[in-house]
Amino acid sequence: MTTAPLHLGISRCLLGEEVRYDGSHNRDNFLTEVLGRYVEWIPVCPEVEAGLGTPREPMRLVGDPQNPRLVTIESKIDHTRALKTMAVNRIEELKKLDLSGYVFKKSSPSCGIERVRLYNEHGVPSRKGIGLFAQAFMKQFPLVPVEEEGRLCDPTLRENFIERVFCYQRWQDLVQGGVTRQTLVQFHTVHKYLLMAHHPQQCEMLGRLIGQAKQYRLKELADRYGELFMNTLAVKATVRKHVNVLQHIIGHFKKRLGVHEKAELADVIRDYHHRLMPLIVPLTLIKHYVQIFDVSYIREQVYLNPHPKELMLRNHV
Repeated sequence: MTTAPLHLGISRCLLGEEVRYDGSHNRDNFLTEVLGRYVEWIPVCPEVEAGLGTPREPMRLVGDPQNPRLVTIESKIDHTRALKTMAVNRIEELKKLDLSGYVFKKSSPSCGIERVRLYNEHGVPSRKGIGLFAQAFMKQFPLVPVEEEGRLCDPTLRENFIERVFCYQRWQDLVQGGVTRQTLVQFHTVHKYLLMAHHPQQCEMLGRLIGQAKQYRLKELADRYGELFMNTLAVKATVRKHVNVLQHIIGHFKKRLGVHEKAELADVIRDYHHRLMPLIVPLTLIKHYVQIFDVSYIREQVYLNPHPKELMLRNHV
């Protein structure tokens, strides 16, 4: 686990700053009190930073989904240019900060990353919009994990996002330290079971890419690997895929277990499969045997500790 603080962008209102159009905030306790202990937040409010002030007249997206405009609801003032100019300048600043992720305010016409209300010429809304700043950010940083605070209430989505954040920081550390074919092999090796829990087929594709490393120039190899690595982790892990990974891990020391130990492991994995207990239970038992039998290949797997245990992301059923 890396010890350096992660730099994460965040909508300022989620930190409790009173920057919403009506002068209020949307402080999120999980982000500020729990995750905040492990990250350095980089707060952004596109509308305030575009000079629109607080409080301000509410705005909405209108027009073409591919090129929407940001217009005030009552006075019909078009602030699209101001937002886009702000986005260009702010993104240039963010490039220097090595962001490992970003948490956006849901439904915001500047920050929502999906299903933002978009109004046609007749004033009829659809859920086809993307916030202007969020859209510009995701285009510039396609591999950086992004999420909306509302979706982080879902335990599975929360774990997936935070897992990707820590993985992306490890990838950044590798790239900034100077990728070699050897370090890339080592990186893939320790992430193998984590990747398998998300998408076994793409995990195999990454393995083949590593096996063909000498066929690529180093930068091309790193670029291809990094993109597929993050895309693989973006696929949600499932109970079935976790069970598959657990069975693979047990195979490394199963012959050294006694009859009762095998039965106990089988029972807890079965209970996890039936959603009677959280993933942390079989993992804790497996970690116990990994230490006893000194299975170094498994002990080094990121899958066992992809994020700080204090976040308790694997304690939900």
